[in-house]
Amino acid sequence: MSGEALPGGAVHELPEDLRVELLGSSTALDAWLDITPLARNEFICWVEDAKRQQTRERRIRRTREELEEGMRRPCCWPGCSHRERTGKP
Repeated sequence: MSGEALPGGAVHELPEDLRVELLGSSTALDAWLDITPLARNEFICWVEDAKRQQTRERRIRRTREELEEGMRRPCCWPGCSHRERTGKP
């Protein structure tokens, strides 16, 4: 599956570094494919919102870990600022 495109979010495209991390874990990848585009959007926005590379790397790792644990949204994230209150982009 390494050459296949993975789905992104409702607003955000899947960044390459997050894609690589997801492809490294079949459990996280299965969870990624199972969650909604809005849920994927939340994870992507959380990663993209990091101001420092070190924070971004930690959030990418945590995304994988949280998906492996069965979480469907990022822990402790108020939500994507690009989403309207209605839940639509």
